[in-house]
Amino acid sequence: MTDLHVVWFKRDLRVHDHAPLLAAMASGAPVLPLYIFEPDFWAQAEHSRRQFDFLMESLQSLDEALKARGSALCLRVGNAAEVFAGLHRRHGLAAIHAHEETGSQWTYDRDRTVQRWALKAGVAFREQPQNGVVRRHNDVEAWKRHWEAFMSLPRAKAPESLPPSDVPPGEWPIAEDFGLPQDRCPGRQPGGRAEGVELLRSFLAARGRRYRTDMASPQAATGACSRLSPHFAFGTVSIREACQGVMRARTDLELDGDSTFAASLDAFLSRLQWHCNDMQKFENQTSLSGRNLLGEPDVQRDVLSDGDPRLEAWINGRTGFPFLDACMRSLNQTGWLNHRARAIVMAFASQHLWMDWRHPAARLAALFTDFEPAIHYPQAQLQSGASGSAIPRIYNPVKQSLDHDRDGTFIRRWVPELATLPTAHIHAPWDAPKAELADAGIVLGQTYPMRIVDHMAAAREARDRIYSGRATTLRSHDAMPEAPRSRRSNPVRKQKPAAPRQLAFDLRLPDMADPGRAPSA
Repeated sequence: MTDLHVVWFKRDLRVHDHAPLLAAMASGAPVLPLYIFEPDFWAQAEHSRRQFDFLMESLQSLDEALKARGSALCLRVGNAAEVFAGLHRRHGLAAIHAHEETGSQWTYDRDRTVQRWALKAGVAFREQPQNGVVRRHNDVEAWKRHWEAFMSLPRAKAPESLPPSDVPPGEWPIAEDFGLPQDRCPGRQPGGRAEGVELLRSFLAARGRRYRTDMASPQAATGACSRLSPHFAFGTVSIREACQGVMRARTDLELDGDSTFAASLDAFLSRLQWHCNDMQKFENQTSLSGRNLLGEPDVQRDVLSDGDPRLEAWINGRTGFPFLDACMRSLNQTGWLNHRARAIVMAFASQHLWMDWRHPAARLAALFTDFEPAIHYPQAQLQSGASGSAIPRIYNPVKQSLDHDRDGTFIRRWVPELATLPTAHIHAPWDAPKAELADAGIVLGQTYPMRIVDHMAAAREARDRIYSGRATTLRSHDAMPEAPRSRRSNPVRKQKPAAPRQLAFDLRLPDMADPGRAPSA
């Protein structure tokens, strides 16, 4: 038996800026880098083959980085607590090191189960924060100060070498082992640290210049946004690395007098803080993946299941609304949408099609390579009116089309059956003269669907239902619903080798007159 220290990798697939890895190294004992493939996790409706494929590429990158440092990634399949119990019986565990995870209720319950097992087995379970998220913390202003300080801390350097263990590394599973079907996504972003580093570099070098002006356009945002979201979701690049890289680039731009680019990076820094703020809110709530943020909604919507014509037309981009269909087809083929399009498609499902948010939100999550529960589910509720928003978010799909794709470029790319329709009618083909439809080879209902609803009538009906429901709620309740309790209750308590893909990069914070100053919104 040995005093083995395990580093449990979950959504932190890197060797750089990895505090648990360094904590295990500091023990001086053999270190076992471990990843657990959990069948029950992949059985959840919001998880998919495209996410699994991104994960596998990222794990291969991590394994290469570990091998370059004298170790290897150990892989196991099964229930996490049972995997740890088996390793403890065979090899003797002294401690498990991991990052705190802000995820779904399933992952939270899993971590609590491991925590209870470790306490009973006499194995130390040491978790460290990341992304500036603080457990059991409800002071918003204090959290902002903490986040800025956390992002300004020096990044943890990757170890040059790792003391190996004698634990067999295990076999690499395949998607079919978890019942994940084929998921054709030809435009999916590739995983791995090298990909994330290059995205950050190209964003700071040039792509980010038009971030502030182009991030709302689904067409332009493809290049103007950082595209780092899947790398944040799987942890191949830390948010602190991104923040510090942005701060350094922004300082250089100010020195060069490039205020336009600097302003875009300011906007991006604000988005990074919002990202972490949303995770902090999710950390402080009971599970929001299946429960409404503020109790029951004003009105009950239709609960649908797979196969329902409304749901399937929406998820496959066959609603008859060109802009919406282009958004959904793009998502199906690439695994990504900009934030504006995500809001529009979810609101349309809940308001115009009157679907209860839970099932469409899970189907939508499975299409996102960058699925982040703490971001996705609160936003799905917000767009569906289940979060206490004062004004219903009912977007006019034609107006949104005109606002964000006026010349129809995005529609023509993803809805090619409408490509030859004149721009004046591409946003609302049901209003096009029959002669122009005929000239373009379009037969509504055959070559392209009839619109699934009259969007103006559906919007009026949704608004009437919502306000009627709110009036009823106000009459029947004397007080606001009780605030949800935190789910995060107190826990049970030399030579430098090359790293081919887990690249390090120079993102030092610039010198500042006030050393305590940090990125802020």
